[in-house]
Amino acid sequence: MQSALVADRIHFAFTVTFHYIFPQVTMGLALLILILKTMALRTGKENYNVAARFWAKIFGINFAVGVVTGIPMEFQFGTNWAAFSKAAGGVIGQTLAMEGVFSFFLESSFLGLFLFGEKRLGRIGHWVSALMIFIGSWLSGYFIVATDAWMQHPVAYSLASNGMYTLQSFWGLLLNPWTLWQYPHTMVGAVQTGCFLVAAIGAFYVLSRRDEEYGRMFVSLGVIVGVIASILQLYPTGDGQGLMIARHQPVTLAAMEGLFHGQRGAPLAILGQPDVANQRLDNPLVIPRGLSFLTYRAWTAEVKGLDQFPRDQWPDQVELVYFSYHLMVGLGTIFIAIFVIAAFLLWRGALFRSRHVLWVIMLALPFPFIANTAGWITAEVGRQPWLIYGLMRTSVGESPLVSAGNAWFTLIGFMGLYTVLGILYLFLLYREIERGPEAELTASRAGS
Repeated sequence: MQSALVADRIHFAFTVTFHYIFPQVTMGLALLILILKTMALRTGKENYNVAARFWAKIFGINFAVGVVTGIPMEFQFGTNWAAFSKAAGGVIGQTLAMEGVFSFFLESSFLGLFLFGEKRLGRIGHWVSALMIFIGSWLSGYFIVATDAWMQHPVAYSLASNGMYTLQSFWGLLLNPWTLWQYPHTMVGAVQTGCFLVAAIGAFYVLSRRDEEYGRMFVSLGVIVGVIASILQLYPTGDGQGLMIARHQPVTLAAMEGLFHGQRGAPLAILGQPDVANQRLDNPLVIPRGLSFLTYRAWTAEVKGLDQFPRDQWPDQVELVYFSYHLMVGLGTIFIAIFVIAAFLLWRGALFRSRHVLWVIMLALPFPFIANTAGWITAEVGRQPWLIYGLMRTSVGESPLVSAGNAWFTLIGFMGLYTVLGILYLFLLYREIERGPEAELTASRAGS
């Protein structure tokens, strides 16, 4: 069954990684569309409405593909992870059901109203629909993160005599301390993705000398919100999430930092390659005592290393955890630099003359997707070998009747279908970007 377990893990990793491309865009764009609609309401300028409608169409494409790719994940709990679903369904079923019943329907209903009901809703009603899209999108994110947070740090449960976990406190589940840090960290990451998307498309328009009025608006909006989001991603959300890991998953922290031997005044690894066999970090570039200070706010604090935990409690892919974490942090640092420089040039009125900076913004578009994926890999692979941390090992959560051959067969099928879906998504995205926001203005005038 070990081969089936590997296939099940790769299967879920593939589907969730592909799926999360789209929710991070919708959650990020939801905030930016609301900002555009708020500016339209306050200033009465039609170009903000045009911009909001343009990005709502991009939002709609991502929302549709996100729904299509998200549904199979729900089924995988029953098909590939039946033992886990049977044991934990009484807890995580609460948040998963609420995500579908409340936030999904709220988001989808008001998205339809936003796209097709502007004239009937009026200025205030249309703004309210943007607000509801934002609330629905971010509420959806909260319920999903709360589900994952319970698997990372289980609270408010009891173990019944039949081996099933039952929920003892609904509010305890929703207000899990892990959720309260993981959620803002996740959402700020999504906002960064939205900001890079908006700013990159705006930079494309400015550099290609078309739709320049809207291109400048998009770059300005993406940079202003992005510089705030990139700093918040580092502190306090990233710092707070790190403190939670240090307190409740110290073995994960050791893997993230490649710290094989516990010590006082532990260094912070900037670069290096973990050698698990010899339990050392090759070619290290470190900040002396940096990890102790960041973790415990004391330069001489003791930080536990991997050698202080039983080997069967180590993440089974220490190297992947280490490199994913450092990729996330490295890219996050670069994002801060890009947005700070761009914001400074925008403040000085020189950004749109700095074509090289616009090129950097445009070419940086793929990297927030990579950073968000690396962050989730760090969290989920770092939790191993636990499916529910400290309670259920991953090896006992799979479906006992699903063979490795069945899992690989469906995985190959999903890869083929998602390739086709990805091509269709890129085509639809390209078509909307090529049409541009000016087409929205023309359509609006023709309709009126």
